Amino acid sequence: MQLPDESIVYEYQSLLAPQMEEWTPAAELRSRHFLSPDKLRDLLPQLQTVRSQIAAERELTDIPPELQPLEAGFIDLPQQLLDAHRRKGEASELGRILTVASRLKAETDRIVILGVGGSYLGPRVLFDSLCNTYHNELSSDARMGVPRIYFSGNNFDNDALQDLLDLLQTTCVDPEAGREERWGVIVISKSGETLETATTYRAFRREAAEYYGSSSELLRQVIVPITSQTGKLRELSRADGYTDEDIFTIPDNVGGRFSVLTAVGLLPAAVMGLDIRALLLGAAAMTRRFLEEPYERNPVLQFAAVNYLMSEQYGKPIRVMAVWSKKLESLGMWYDQLLAESLGKQGRGATPLTVVCTRDLHARGQQFQEGQRDKIINNVVVKTQKTPAITIGMADHNEDDLNSLSRKGMPDLLDAAWRGMNLAYFDAARPTANLILPSLSEHVMGQLFQMLMLATVVEGRLMGINPYGQPGVEAYKRNMRAFLRSTNSSSQSPM
Repeated sequence: MQLPDESIVYEYQSLLAPQMEEWTPAAELRSRHFLSPDKLRDLLPQLQTVRSQIAAERELTDIPPELQPLEAGFIDLPQQLLDAHRRKGEASELGRILTVASRLKAETDRIVILGVGGSYLGPRVLFDSLCNTYHNELSSDARMGVPRIYFSGNNFDNDALQDLLDLLQTTCVDPEAGREERWGVIVISKSGETLETATTYRAFRREAAEYYGSSSELLRQVIVPITSQTGKLRELSRADGYTDEDIFTIPDNVGGRFSVLTAVGLLPAAVMGLDIRALLLGAAAMTRRFLEEPYERNPVLQFAAVNYLMSEQYGKPIRVMAVWSKKLESLGMWYDQLLAESLGKQGRGATPLTVVCTRDLHARGQQFQEGQRDKIINNVVVKTQKTPAITIGMADHNEDDLNSLSRKGMPDLLDAAWRGMNLAYFDAARPTANLILPSLSEHVMGQLFQMLMLATVVEGRLMGINPYGQPGVEAYKRNMRAFLRSTNSSSQSPM
């Protein structure tokens, strides 16, 4: 497969403290709050050491206690999946994913994806960024046979769950009428014990048994589990008659928040009609850049170094991902989890915040411009739009005073807002950097996922914190289960 050169770039030079700048109050602030090139230069030897460490960790089979947990399998997985597909075809993991995705598209017109955290956010990013914004509202022909996509199993919201069940009950009446009347489920849980997903899946299993019939062969055709090699979801699936060949396995050495390029993200993406091979090619290309390219051409090392220094040495604990496209809002949510669970340990770690521009400049712009100096802003900018520009145009009634801008299009307005914001923040000594995406495509999104995952691991190693595992998440789960099992939980609850 030949793909155009569409590499993502991290532009951080605008947050470097200008050298030999004439003194002004703003210049003084920039010298204190912008990144010193000397500090960045001094970090480079440590960056190279960390890169070598991460490269070596990929090869470890006997993991020493001080590195546990070590879930570095995501690094080489994209290339491994592609290589296996070239050798084995339909018998490979990628071949199986494509086969099952084709079956789900042929059998159903609605797919519900159940999962929470990494089991939900990765597929959500792919749907929001690469599918039509109003995909579910389109006709089957306009969707080119791709099912409508819904997400659930990520909360204990009774009314929202009932709304989705009601939708299925009112739009799907007779399963024998064909795919237009059928729905399916992809249930994703690595541990199989996540209560939000497990309880929602029980509701959908009950609903499916009533709709298709408890002994219908269709049940195993339209419900697909994705889980670990062992655990409650696999045991439940076996009890329901699934063989291990019917269940997709999340590798043990890939953590949940790093799992978007396993079946967790690839199967939903294939059902959405996306090119999952291009997704993997983009990720594999980013891994090669990380391992082989010098710092000057290595966005993984650049992103990790700049954000590490701003957080650890410049008092910027709030890390803002400002996405300049509504279609990337869920990318920010995905990165929120990646950063928070990976580095929020031992009383340390930056706090992630996602904003959509220009929408949220009308809500947070004042704080960013004049609030506390505790933030670094990473703009995520899409260079090329998918569709022709919508222009303002001339109008007979110019009370809105827009005729002077009649030849400008929406991309022009967005670009001007981005540049204007960056200049305003530079003048006020508010550090910003730009992550430039050539376009929104599978190849670009594969690069982006892999870059952010690798950069998070690099940053964790720079901090001396294990970026894998999430021990703090387990505390609330233990308490929740204890309250549920207690006969007098209501009197003990602090709520």
